[in-house]
Amino acid sequence: MTSDRTVKKLKKKDYENELKRLQVELVKLQEWIKHSGLKVVVLFEGRDAAGKGGVIKRITEKLNPRVCRIVALPAPTEKEKTQWYFQRYVAHLPSAGEMVLFDRSWYNRAGVEKVMGFCTDNEYEEFLRSCPEFERMLQRSGIILLKYWFSVSDEEQEARFLERIHTPIKRWKFSPMDLESRNRWAEYSAAKDRMFAYTDTKQCPWWVVDADDKKKARINCISHLLSHIPFEEIHYPHIDLPEVNKEGYVRAPADSQTFVPNLFSKD
Repeated sequence: MTSDRTVKKLKKKDYENELKRLQVELVKLQEWIKHSGLKVVVLFEGRDAAGKGGVIKRITEKLNPRVCRIVALPAPTEKEKTQWYFQRYVAHLPSAGEMVLFDRSWYNRAGVEKVMGFCTDNEYEEFLRSCPEFERMLQRSGIILLKYWFSVSDEEQEARFLERIHTPIKRWKFSPMDLESRNRWAEYSAAKDRMFAYTDTKQCPWWVVDADDKKKARINCISHLLSHIPFEEIHYPHIDLPEVNKEGYVRAPADSQTFVPNLFSKD
């Protein structure tokens, strides 16, 4: 992997222009998914504070939430703990014409559940055996499946944690689990390596995103996503917008309604 320090810095204007261009392409992809009845699943995994949420936000920013939706599941309920492990994730898979982005996914079992002792050793080993089969089954059913792992250096992760702690609008992002991820760095690293050994398959590989530079990570990931789902631009018929027909309608007096106070002058 090329070190970010050896690559030319991405200027803010260049980043914004390229992001805007890519978001136009994402809209085209969305319309093609809807038109062609594709079923797309994208998994986002990686270290805490690696920037997964920022990428997901930029992908969905201009898209229709009825076509592209985010799944970020909370901890399983007592009932869900008794189910087949993949069952609660299956319920969120796409129908035809949908793209689903998993902000963390069934790989919780290979990471946080294993490291924190939230699953048994037998459950963990069974996950490693069955996960590749589960993903092959999804692909055979016609689902396009992409998996991204966001890699961030220890130094950059520490800087982002400190920013979360000291920035009021980001403080909510920092959780006790973030502290544990620092305390159990070696265990998480070993779990990630073993997860890759079992699930980085030829049919469904892990795509690693160098995420030390957030802007570059967003551009690189979105570009890669677009390149791995073939699509065509949908051409819509020309539309002439008609004049509004107000015949027979008398607007109610403005003072009969309660308006939100206007905090700014008209100038």
